Amino acid sequence: MSNIETTANQINQDDINKAVWAACDTFRGVINADTYKDFVLTMLFLKYISDVYKDDYKKLVEQYGDNPKLIHAMMSKQRFILPEGASFWDLYEQRHQAGNGQRIDQALHALEEANGTKLKNVFQDISFNTDKLGQEKQKNDLLRHLLEDFGKDILNLSSERVGSLDVIGNAYEFLIKHFAAGSGATAGEYYTPPEVSDLLATILEPVEGDQICDPCVGSGSLLLKCGAMVRKNSGSKKYALFGQEAIGATWALAKMNMFLHGEDNHRIEWGDTIRNPQLLDKEGTGLLHFEIVTANPPFSLDKWGHEDASSDPYGRFRRGVPPKTKGDYAFISHMIETLKPETGRMGVVVPHGVLFRASSEGKIRQQLIEENLLDTVIGLPEKLFFGTGIPAAILLFKKQKTDNNVLFIDASREFKSGKNQNQLMPDNIQKIIDTYKARETVDKYAYLASFDEIAENDFNLNIPRYVDTFEEEAEIDLVAVRTERVQLKSELNTLEAEMAVYLKELGYDA
Repeated sequence: MSNIETTANQINQDDINKAVWAACDTFRGVINADTYKDFVLTMLFLKYISDVYKDDYKKLVEQYGDNPKLIHAMMSKQRFILPEGASFWDLYEQRHQAGNGQRIDQALHALEEANGTKLKNVFQDISFNTDKLGQEKQKNDLLRHLLEDFGKDILNLSSERVGSLDVIGNAYEFLIKHFAAGSGATAGEYYTPPEVSDLLATILEPVEGDQICDPCVGSGSLLLKCGAMVRKNSGSKKYALFGQEAIGATWALAKMNMFLHGEDNHRIEWGDTIRNPQLLDKEGTGLLHFEIVTANPPFSLDKWGHEDASSDPYGRFRRGVPPKTKGDYAFISHMIETLKPETGRMGVVVPHGVLFRASSEGKIRQQLIEENLLDTVIGLPEKLFFGTGIPAAILLFKKQKTDNNVLFIDASREFKSGKNQNQLMPDNIQKIIDTYKARETVDKYAYLASFDEIAENDFNLNIPRYVDTFEEEAEIDLVAVRTERVQLKSELNTLEAEMAVYLKELGYDA
Protein backbone atom coordinates (compact mmCIF):
# COMPACT_ATOMS: atom_id res chain seq x y z
CA MET A 1 0.00 0.00 0.00
CA SER A 2 1.08 3.60 -0.60
CA ASN A 3 2.67 5.63 2.15
CA ILE A 4 1.24 8.88 0.79
CA GLU A 5 0.54 11.08 3.82
CA THR A 6 -2.52 13.32 3.88
CA THR A 7 -3.68 16.09 6.10
CA ALA A 8 -5.53 14.96 9.18
CA ASN A 9 -7.90 17.88 9.63
CA GLN A 10 -11.61 17.02 9.78
CA ILE A 11 -13.37 17.04 6.42
CA ASN A 12 -16.69 18.84 6.06
CA GLN A 13 -19.69 17.80 4.00
CA ASP A 14 -19.53 20.65 1.52
CA ASP A 15 -15.86 20.00 0.72
CA ILE A 16 -16.34 16.30 0.05
CA ASN A 17 -19.45 16.97 -2.06
CA LYS A 18 -17.56 19.48 -4.22
CA ALA A 19 -14.59 17.14 -4.57
CA VAL A 20 -16.60 14.10 -5.71
CA TRP A 21 -18.64 16.25 -8.10
CA ALA A 22 -15.41 17.69 -9.53
CA ALA A 23 -14.20 14.13 -10.18
CA CYS A 24 -17.02 13.85 -12.74
CA ASP A 25 -15.26 16.47 -14.89
CA THR A 26 -13.00 13.68 -16.14
CA PHE A 27 -15.95 12.20 -18.04
CA ARG A 28 -18.08 15.22 -18.93
CA GLY A 29 -18.22 15.77 -22.66
CA VAL A 30 -16.77 12.30 -23.31
CA ILE A 31 -19.55 9.98 -22.16
CA ASN A 32 -23.03 10.68 -20.76
CA ALA A 33 -23.77 10.86 -17.04
CA ASP A 34 -25.96 7.75 -17.09
CA THR A 35 -22.85 5.77 -18.00
CA TYR A 36 -20.20 7.45 -15.88
CA LYS A 37 -22.25 7.68 -12.67
CA ASP A 38 -21.47 4.00 -11.98
CA PHE A 39 -17.71 4.62 -12.34
CA VAL A 40 -17.70 7.60 -9.98
CA LEU A 41 -19.94 5.97 -7.35
CA THR A 42 -17.93 2.74 -7.44
CA MET A 43 -14.65 4.62 -7.12
CA LEU A 44 -15.99 6.51 -4.08
CA PHE A 45 -16.87 3.17 -2.49
CA LEU A 46 -13.43 1.65 -3.23
CA LYS A 47 -11.64 4.80 -2.00
CA TYR A 48 -13.58 4.83 1.25
CA ILE A 49 -12.95 1.19 2.19
CA SER A 50 -9.29 1.51 1.12
CA ASP A 51 -8.73 4.57 3.32
CA VAL A 52 -10.48 3.00 6.30
CA TYR A 53 -8.53 -0.24 5.83
CA LYS A 54 -5.24 1.68 5.58
CA ASP A 55 -6.15 3.66 8.69
CA ASP A 56 -7.03 0.54 10.70
CA TYR A 57 -3.86 -1.25 9.52
CA LYS A 58 -1.70 1.68 10.63
CA LYS A 59 -3.35 1.74 14.09
CA LEU A 60 -2.72 -1.99 14.58
CA VAL A 61 0.95 -1.58 13.61
CA GLU A 62 1.27 1.20 16.19
CA GLN A 63 -0.35 -1.04 18.81
CA TYR A 64 1.22 -4.44 18.08
CA GLY A 65 4.38 -3.61 16.11
CA ASP A 66 5.20 -4.64 12.55
CA ASN A 67 3.93 -8.25 12.69
CA PRO A 68 2.26 -8.78 9.28
CA LYS A 69 0.90 -12.25 10.11
CA LEU A 70 -0.81 -11.11 13.31
CA ILE A 71 -2.10 -7.90 11.79
CA HIS A 72 -3.53 -9.64 8.70
CA ALA A 73 -5.30 -12.12 10.99
CA MET A 74 -6.81 -9.23 12.97
CA MET A 75 -7.74 -7.32 9.81
CA SER A 76 -9.70 -10.35 8.56
CA LYS A 77 -12.21 -9.65 11.36
CA GLN A 78 -12.93 -6.12 10.08
CA ARG A 79 -16.10 -5.02 8.29
CA PHE A 80 -14.38 -5.53 4.93
CA ILE A 81 -11.49 -7.64 3.75
CA LEU A 82 -9.26 -5.85 1.27
CA PRO A 83 -7.09 -8.37 -0.62
CA GLU A 84 -3.45 -7.65 -1.44
CA GLY A 85 -3.22 -5.52 -4.60
CA ALA A 86 -6.93 -4.59 -4.59
CA SER A 87 -6.65 -1.30 -2.69
CA PHE A 88 -7.36 2.05 -4.33
CA TRP A 89 -3.77 3.01 -3.50
CA ASP A 90 -2.37 -0.02 -5.35
CA LEU A 91 -4.25 1.15 -8.43
CA TYR A 92 -3.19 4.77 -7.86
CA GLU A 93 0.51 3.88 -7.82
CA GLN A 94 0.20 2.10 -11.18
CA ARG A 95 -1.97 4.77 -12.82
CA HIS A 96 0.69 5.80 -15.37
CA GLN A 97 1.03 2.24 -16.70
CA ALA A 98 -1.15 0.77 -19.45
CA GLY A 99 -4.13 -1.35 -18.42
CA ASN A 100 -5.89 0.81 -15.80
CA GLY A 101 -9.33 -0.53 -16.78
CA GLN A 102 -8.26 -4.15 -16.47
CA ARG A 103 -6.51 -3.56 -13.13
CA ILE A 104 -9.55 -1.81 -11.61
CA ASP A 105 -11.85 -4.63 -12.75
CA GLN A 106 -9.49 -7.25 -11.28
CA ALA A 107 -9.36 -5.34 -7.98
CA LEU A 108 -13.17 -5.19 -7.78
CA HIS A 109 -13.45 -8.89 -8.59
CA ALA A 110 -10.91 -9.73 -5.87
CA LEU A 111 -12.86 -7.54 -3.42
CA GLU A 112 -16.06 -9.45 -4.24
CA GLU A 113 -14.38 -12.82 -3.81
CA ALA A 114 -12.78 -11.90 -0.48
CA ASN A 115 -16.01 -10.64 1.08
CA GLY A 116 -18.29 -13.58 0.29
CA THR A 117 -22.03 -12.89 0.41
CA LYS A 118 -21.47 -9.27 1.54
CA LEU A 119 -20.41 -8.09 -1.92
CA LYS A 120 -21.36 -11.05 -4.10
CA ASN A 121 -22.07 -9.90 -7.70
CA VAL A 122 -22.07 -6.22 -6.70
CA PHE A 123 -19.56 -5.25 -9.39
CA GLN A 124 -20.62 -7.70 -12.10
CA ASP A 125 -22.45 -5.02 -14.15
CA ILE A 126 -19.70 -2.43 -13.72
CA SER A 127 -16.65 -2.72 -15.96
CA PHE A 128 -13.98 -0.01 -16.13
CA ASN A 129 -12.31 -1.90 -18.97
CA THR A 130 -15.07 -0.97 -21.42
CA ASP A 131 -15.06 0.51 -24.91
CA LYS A 132 -17.61 3.07 -23.67
CA LEU A 133 -14.59 4.99 -22.38
CA GLY A 134 -13.01 5.05 -25.83
CA GLN A 135 -10.00 3.29 -27.30
CA GLU A 136 -7.23 2.03 -25.05
CA LYS A 137 -5.15 5.21 -24.74
CA GLN A 138 -8.13 7.51 -24.12
CA LYS A 139 -9.60 4.99 -21.65
CA ASN A 140 -6.29 4.73 -19.79
CA ASP A 141 -5.95 8.52 -19.59
CA LEU A 142 -9.55 8.97 -18.35
CA LEU A 143 -9.07 6.40 -15.62
CA ARG A 144 -5.69 7.88 -14.61
CA HIS A 145 -7.43 11.25 -14.17
CA LEU A 146 -10.20 9.60 -12.13
CA LEU A 147 -7.66 7.91 -9.84
CA GLU A 148 -5.82 11.22 -9.44
CA ASP A 149 -9.05 13.06 -8.58
CA PHE A 150 -9.83 10.55 -5.83
CA GLY A 151 -6.21 10.53 -4.69
CA LYS A 152 -6.26 14.23 -3.77
CA ASP A 153 -5.79 15.24 -0.12
CA ILE A 154 -9.33 16.60 0.06
CA LEU A 155 -10.67 13.06 -0.53
CA ASN A 156 -8.70 11.41 2.25
CA LEU A 157 -11.58 9.40 3.78
CA SER A 158 -9.80 7.90 6.78
CA SER A 159 -11.83 7.52 9.98
CA GLU A 160 -10.06 10.37 11.79
CA ARG A 161 -10.87 12.82 8.99
CA VAL A 162 -14.39 11.66 8.22
CA GLY A 163 -15.62 11.28 11.79
CA SER A 164 -19.31 10.51 11.31
CA LEU A 165 -20.01 7.93 8.62
CA ASP A 166 -22.90 10.14 7.51
CA VAL A 167 -20.41 12.32 5.63
CA ILE A 168 -19.64 9.48 3.19
CA GLY A 169 -23.26 8.37 2.91
CA ASN A 170 -24.36 11.95 2.33
CA ALA A 171 -21.73 12.42 -0.40
CA TYR A 172 -23.03 9.28 -2.09
CA GLU A 173 -26.61 10.60 -1.88
CA PHE A 174 -25.43 14.00 -3.15
CA LEU A 175 -23.95 12.35 -6.25
CA ILE A 176 -27.01 10.20 -6.87
CA LYS A 177 -29.30 13.25 -6.63
CA HIS A 178 -27.17 15.24 -9.09
CA PHE A 179 -27.03 12.34 -11.54
CA ALA A 180 -30.81 11.97 -11.25
CA ALA A 181 -31.31 15.69 -11.95
CA GLY A 182 -29.42 15.36 -15.22
CA SER A 183 -30.64 12.03 -16.48
CA GLY A 184 -34.29 12.75 -17.33
CA ALA A 185 -36.67 9.83 -17.62
CA THR A 186 -34.25 7.20 -16.32
CA ALA A 187 -33.84 9.01 -12.97
CA GLY A 188 -37.11 7.57 -11.70
CA GLU A 189 -35.57 4.13 -11.91
CA TYR A 190 -33.31 4.75 -8.98
CA TYR A 191 -34.15 7.96 -7.14
CA THR A 192 -36.87 9.29 -4.83
CA PRO A 193 -36.47 12.96 -3.85
CA PRO A 194 -35.24 13.22 -0.24
CA GLU A 195 -38.22 15.37 0.80
CA VAL A 196 -40.66 12.63 -0.25
CA SER A 197 -38.53 9.99 1.52
CA ASP A 198 -38.50 12.18 4.66
CA LEU A 199 -42.28 12.52 4.52
CA LEU A 200 -42.85 8.77 4.13
CA ALA A 201 -40.34 7.82 6.83
CA THR A 202 -41.88 10.29 9.29
CA ILE A 203 -45.49 9.26 8.67
CA LEU A 204 -44.77 5.49 8.78
CA GLU A 205 -42.98 5.91 12.14
CA PRO A 206 -40.57 2.96 12.07
CA VAL A 207 -39.59 1.87 15.58
CA GLU A 208 -37.09 -0.42 17.27
CA GLY A 209 -37.47 -4.03 16.15
CA ASP A 210 -39.24 -3.22 12.87
CA GLN A 211 -38.51 -5.05 9.66
CA ILE A 212 -38.75 -2.53 6.84
CA CYS A 213 -39.03 -3.37 3.13
CA ASP A 214 -38.86 -1.49 -0.17
CA PRO A 215 -39.71 -3.88 -3.04
CA CYS A 216 -38.59 -1.29 -5.64
CA VAL A 217 -35.50 -0.24 -3.74
CA GLY A 218 -33.65 1.77 -6.41
CA SER A 219 -30.49 3.19 -4.87
CA GLY A 220 -31.85 2.56 -1.35
CA SER A 221 -32.49 6.17 -0.27
CA LEU A 222 -36.01 5.57 1.06
CA LEU A 223 -34.95 2.53 3.10
CA LEU A 224 -32.02 4.45 4.54
CA LYS A 225 -34.34 7.28 5.61
CA CYS A 226 -36.53 4.75 7.43
CA GLY A 227 -33.49 3.31 9.22
CA ALA A 228 -32.37 6.82 10.21
CA MET A 229 -35.89 7.48 11.56
CA VAL A 230 -35.67 4.43 13.90
CA ARG A 231 -32.34 5.69 15.25
CA LYS A 232 -33.76 9.20 15.67
CA ASN A 233 -36.93 8.02 17.44
CA SER A 234 -35.45 5.33 19.68
CA GLY A 235 -31.66 5.65 19.56
CA SER A 236 -31.61 1.97 18.57
CA LYS A 237 -30.00 0.12 15.67
CA LYS A 238 -32.25 -2.90 16.25
CA TYR A 239 -34.10 -3.01 12.94
CA ALA A 240 -33.61 -4.72 9.61
CA LEU A 241 -33.81 -3.36 6.06
CA PHE A 242 -35.03 -5.47 3.14
CA GLY A 243 -35.35 -4.64 -0.53
CA GLN A 244 -35.43 -5.89 -4.08
CA GLU A 245 -34.34 -4.21 -7.31
CA ALA A 246 -34.78 -5.40 -10.90
CA ILE A 247 -31.95 -3.46 -12.59
CA GLY A 248 -28.53 -4.95 -11.83
CA ALA A 249 -26.48 -1.72 -11.85
CA THR A 250 -29.07 0.00 -9.62
CA TRP A 251 -29.09 -2.97 -7.22
CA ALA A 252 -25.30 -2.58 -6.97
CA LEU A 253 -25.74 1.13 -6.10
CA ALA A 254 -28.15 0.17 -3.32
CA LYS A 255 -25.71 -2.39 -1.89
CA MET A 256 -22.83 0.11 -1.88
CA ASN A 257 -25.12 2.81 -0.47
CA MET A 258 -26.09 0.55 2.46
CA PHE A 259 -22.44 -0.14 3.33
CA LEU A 260 -21.42 3.51 3.01
CA HIS A 261 -24.18 4.39 5.50
CA GLY A 262 -23.05 1.70 7.93
CA GLU A 263 -26.26 -0.33 7.41
CA ASP A 264 -24.88 -3.86 7.72
CA ASN A 265 -28.20 -5.40 8.79
CA HIS A 266 -29.76 -5.40 5.35
CA ARG A 267 -30.87 -7.87 2.72
CA ILE A 268 -31.17 -6.39 -0.75
CA GLU A 269 -32.03 -8.90 -3.47
CA TRP A 270 -31.68 -8.61 -7.22
CA GLY A 271 -34.62 -9.57 -9.43
CA ASP A 272 -38.06 -8.60 -10.68
CA THR A 273 -40.35 -8.17 -7.67
CA ILE A 274 -43.54 -9.03 -9.53
CA ARG A 275 -42.31 -11.89 -11.73
CA ASN A 276 -39.77 -13.31 -9.31
CA PRO A 277 -40.05 -12.13 -5.70
CA GLN A 278 -36.87 -12.98 -3.78
CA LEU A 279 -37.83 -12.04 -0.22
CA LEU A 280 -39.30 -15.42 0.73
CA ASP A 281 -39.56 -17.49 3.92
CA LYS A 282 -37.06 -20.26 4.75
CA GLU A 283 -39.06 -22.84 2.81
CA GLY A 284 -39.12 -20.56 -0.24
CA THR A 285 -42.87 -21.02 -0.64
CA GLY A 286 -44.27 -17.89 1.01
CA LEU A 287 -43.57 -14.18 1.01
CA LEU A 288 -41.78 -12.58 3.95
CA HIS A 289 -43.91 -10.16 5.99
CA PHE A 290 -42.87 -6.78 7.36
CA GLU A 291 -44.01 -4.10 9.79
CA ILE A 292 -43.35 -1.41 7.18
CA VAL A 293 -43.48 -1.66 3.39
CA THR A 294 -42.80 1.48 1.38
CA ALA A 295 -41.86 2.19 -2.23
CA ASN A 296 -41.85 4.57 -5.16
CA PRO A 297 -42.56 2.01 -7.93
CA PRO A 298 -42.21 2.80 -11.64
CA PHE A 299 -45.31 4.73 -12.72
CA SER A 300 -47.80 2.77 -14.87
CA LEU A 301 -45.22 0.20 -15.94
CA ASP A 302 -45.93 -1.52 -19.24
CA LYS A 303 -45.05 -5.23 -19.49
CA TRP A 304 -45.03 -5.79 -15.73
CA GLY A 305 -45.80 -9.52 -15.82
CA HIS A 306 -49.53 -9.64 -16.63
CA GLU A 307 -49.23 -12.96 -18.48
CA ASP A 308 -48.46 -14.96 -15.31
CA ALA A 309 -50.37 -12.92 -12.74
CA SER A 310 -53.58 -15.01 -12.73
CA SER A 311 -51.58 -18.09 -11.66
CA ASP A 312 -49.37 -16.27 -9.14
CA PRO A 313 -48.16 -18.89 -6.61
CA TYR A 314 -48.28 -16.33 -3.79
CA GLY A 315 -51.90 -15.28 -4.34
CA ARG A 316 -51.01 -11.61 -4.64
CA PHE A 317 -53.66 -10.86 -7.26
CA ARG A 318 -56.68 -12.39 -5.55
CA ARG A 319 -58.46 -9.03 -5.66
CA GLY A 320 -58.04 -8.93 -9.44
CA VAL A 321 -55.34 -8.79 -12.10
CA PRO A 322 -54.24 -5.23 -13.02
CA PRO A 323 -54.39 -4.14 -16.69
CA LYS A 324 -51.71 -5.41 -19.04
CA THR A 325 -50.12 -2.01 -19.69
CA LYS A 326 -50.35 -0.45 -16.21
CA GLY A 327 -48.50 -2.17 -13.37
CA ASP A 328 -49.38 0.25 -10.54
CA TYR A 329 -51.82 -2.08 -8.79
CA ALA A 330 -49.46 -5.03 -9.30
CA PHE A 331 -46.96 -3.32 -6.98
CA ILE A 332 -49.69 -2.20 -4.57
CA SER A 333 -51.10 -5.76 -4.45
CA HIS A 334 -47.64 -7.22 -3.82
CA MET A 335 -46.95 -4.74 -1.03
CA ILE A 336 -50.29 -5.33 0.71
CA GLU A 337 -49.61 -9.09 0.76
CA THR A 338 -46.25 -8.58 2.47
CA LEU A 339 -47.66 -6.63 5.46
CA LYS A 340 -47.71 -8.25 8.90
CA PRO A 341 -51.36 -8.85 9.89
CA GLU A 342 -51.31 -6.93 13.19
CA THR A 343 -48.71 -4.19 12.79
CA GLY A 344 -48.31 -3.76 9.02
CA ARG A 345 -48.35 -0.26 7.59
CA MET A 346 -47.50 0.88 4.11
CA GLY A 347 -46.78 4.00 2.06
CA VAL A 348 -46.60 3.97 -1.73
CA VAL A 349 -46.08 6.74 -4.32
CA VAL A 350 -48.48 6.46 -7.27
CA PRO A 351 -49.61 8.47 -10.32
CA HIS A 352 -53.07 10.02 -9.93
CA GLY A 353 -54.67 7.58 -12.38
CA VAL A 354 -54.48 4.96 -9.62
CA LEU A 355 -57.07 7.01 -7.70
CA PHE A 356 -59.81 6.96 -10.33
CA ARG A 357 -59.16 4.60 -13.27
CA ALA A 358 -62.04 2.16 -13.70
CA SER A 359 -62.28 -1.46 -14.96
CA SER A 360 -59.99 -3.98 -13.20
CA GLU A 361 -58.18 -1.24 -11.27
CA GLY A 362 -61.50 0.08 -9.99
CA LYS A 363 -62.45 -3.37 -8.68
CA ILE A 364 -59.12 -3.81 -6.87
CA ARG A 365 -59.40 -0.31 -5.40
CA GLN A 366 -62.96 -0.98 -4.20
CA GLN A 367 -61.94 -4.21 -2.49
CA LEU A 368 -59.00 -2.59 -0.72
CA ILE A 369 -61.37 0.09 0.63
CA GLU A 370 -64.04 -2.48 1.60
CA GLU A 371 -61.38 -4.41 3.52
CA ASN A 372 -60.69 -1.11 5.37
CA LEU A 373 -57.01 -1.13 4.44
CA LEU A 374 -56.78 2.35 2.91
CA ASP A 375 -55.98 4.97 5.55
CA THR A 376 -54.92 8.20 3.80
CA VAL A 377 -54.54 9.75 0.33
CA ILE A 378 -52.05 12.62 -0.02
CA GLY A 379 -51.92 14.66 -3.23
CA LEU A 380 -48.41 16.00 -3.98
CA PRO A 381 -47.32 18.94 -6.17
CA GLU A 382 -46.36 18.46 -9.80
CA LYS A 383 -42.71 18.35 -10.95
CA LEU A 384 -41.44 16.84 -7.68
CA PHE A 385 -39.95 13.74 -9.26
CA PHE A 386 -37.02 13.63 -11.67
CA GLY A 387 -37.99 12.33 -15.09
CA THR A 388 -41.69 13.20 -14.93
CA GLY A 389 -43.62 16.43 -14.50
CA ILE A 390 -46.89 14.78 -13.51
CA PRO A 391 -48.19 15.18 -9.95
CA ALA A 392 -48.16 12.06 -7.80
CA ALA A 393 -50.00 10.92 -4.71
CA ILE A 394 -49.08 8.90 -1.65
CA LEU A 395 -51.40 6.11 -0.54
CA LEU A 396 -51.12 4.99 3.09
CA PHE A 397 -52.49 1.60 4.12
CA LYS A 398 -52.81 0.01 7.56
CA LYS A 399 -53.66 -3.54 8.54
CA GLN A 400 -55.30 -2.43 11.80
CA LYS A 401 -57.29 0.81 11.56
CA THR A 402 -59.26 2.41 14.39
CA ASP A 403 -62.02 3.72 12.07
CA ASN A 404 -63.34 3.07 8.57
CA ASN A 405 -62.70 6.60 7.28
CA VAL A 406 -60.15 7.74 4.70
CA LEU A 407 -58.30 11.03 5.12
CA PHE A 408 -57.70 13.07 1.97
CA ILE A 409 -54.95 15.72 2.01
CA ASP A 410 -54.47 18.07 -0.94
CA ALA A 411 -50.86 19.27 -0.60
CA SER A 412 -50.55 19.94 -4.33
CA ARG A 413 -50.41 23.75 -4.08
CA GLU A 414 -47.78 24.16 -1.36
CA PHE A 415 -44.18 23.91 -2.53
CA LYS A 416 -41.11 25.89 -3.52
CA SER A 417 -41.20 26.50 -7.23
CA GLY A 418 -38.14 25.77 -9.36
CA LYS A 419 -37.35 26.10 -13.05
CA ASN A 420 -37.38 22.37 -13.79
CA GLN A 421 -38.14 20.89 -10.38
CA ASN A 422 -40.46 21.80 -7.54
CA GLN A 423 -39.56 21.03 -3.95
CA LEU A 424 -41.43 20.30 -0.73
CA MET A 425 -40.09 22.60 1.98
CA PRO A 426 -39.88 21.66 5.69
CA ASP A 427 -43.01 23.68 6.53
CA ASN A 428 -44.93 22.00 3.68
CA ILE A 429 -43.90 18.58 5.02
CA GLN A 430 -44.74 19.51 8.61
CA LYS A 431 -48.23 20.69 7.60
CA ILE A 432 -48.89 17.32 5.92
CA ILE A 433 -47.63 15.43 8.99
CA ASP A 434 -49.66 17.55 11.45
CA THR A 435 -52.80 17.13 9.34
CA TYR A 436 -52.22 13.38 9.05
CA LYS A 437 -51.85 13.03 12.82
CA ALA A 438 -54.88 15.21 13.65
CA ARG A 439 -57.03 13.22 11.18
CA GLU A 440 -59.60 16.00 10.86
CA THR A 441 -61.09 18.03 8.04
CA VAL A 442 -59.22 21.26 7.24
CA ASP A 443 -60.91 23.80 4.97
CA LYS A 444 -59.52 23.71 1.44
CA TYR A 445 -56.72 21.31 2.49
CA ALA A 446 -58.02 18.05 3.98
CA TYR A 447 -61.21 16.05 4.31
CA LEU A 448 -62.01 13.00 6.45
CA ALA A 449 -64.35 10.92 4.29
CA SER A 450 -66.55 8.14 5.62
CA PHE A 451 -66.79 4.77 3.91
CA ASP A 452 -70.36 5.65 2.80
CA GLU A 453 -69.20 8.86 1.11
CA ILE A 454 -66.52 6.98 -0.81
CA ALA A 455 -69.02 4.29 -1.78
CA GLU A 456 -71.42 7.03 -3.03
CA ASN A 457 -68.53 8.21 -5.24
CA ASP A 458 -68.24 4.67 -6.70
CA PHE A 459 -64.93 4.23 -4.83
CA ASN A 460 -63.35 6.96 -6.92
CA LEU A 461 -60.55 8.55 -4.86
CA ASN A 462 -59.91 11.60 -7.04
CA ILE A 463 -58.94 14.19 -4.44
CA PRO A 464 -61.07 17.15 -5.75
CA ARG A 465 -64.19 15.04 -5.09
CA TYR A 466 -63.43 15.33 -1.38
CA VAL A 467 -61.27 18.42 -0.84
CA ASP A 468 -62.84 21.59 -2.23
CA THR A 469 -60.03 24.01 -3.03
CA PHE A 470 -62.24 26.42 -5.03
CA GLU A 471 -61.52 30.05 -4.16
CA GLU A 472 -64.46 32.42 -4.75
CA GLU A 473 -63.54 35.55 -6.64
CA ALA A 474 -64.20 38.79 -4.80
CA GLU A 475 -67.43 40.56 -5.87
CA ILE A 476 -66.84 43.48 -8.20
CA ASP A 477 -68.17 46.84 -6.93
CA LEU A 478 -69.49 48.32 -10.18
CA VAL A 479 -70.18 51.75 -8.64
CA ALA A 480 -66.56 51.99 -7.39
CA VAL A 481 -65.24 50.86 -10.78
CA ARG A 482 -67.36 53.52 -12.59
CA THR A 483 -66.17 56.24 -10.17
CA GLU A 484 -62.52 55.22 -10.75
CA ARG A 485 -63.08 55.22 -14.53
CA VAL A 486 -64.56 58.77 -14.48
CA GLN A 487 -61.60 59.94 -12.37
CA LEU A 488 -59.05 58.39 -14.75
CA LYS A 489 -60.84 59.94 -17.73
CA SER A 490 -60.64 63.38 -16.10
CA GLU A 491 -56.92 62.91 -15.39
CA LEU A 492 -56.35 61.84 -19.00
CA ASN A 493 -58.12 64.99 -20.34
CA THR A 494 -55.93 67.19 -18.11
CA LEU A 495 -52.75 65.41 -19.34
CA GLU A 496 -53.88 65.79 -22.99
CA ALA A 497 -54.38 69.58 -22.48
CA GLU A 498 -50.93 69.93 -20.86
CA MET A 499 -49.34 67.96 -23.69
CA ALA A 500 -50.99 70.22 -26.31
CA VAL A 501 -49.47 73.30 -24.62
CA TYR A 502 -45.97 71.72 -24.59
CA LEU A 503 -46.26 70.74 -28.27
CA LYS A 504 -47.36 74.24 -29.25
CA GLU A 505 -44.37 75.76 -27.42
CA LEU A 506 -42.08 73.42 -29.36
CA GLY A 507 -43.59 74.51 -32.65
CA TYR A 508 -45.85 71.55 -33.28
CA ASP A 509 -49.38 72.61 -34.09
CA ALA A 510 -52.11 70.18 -33.32
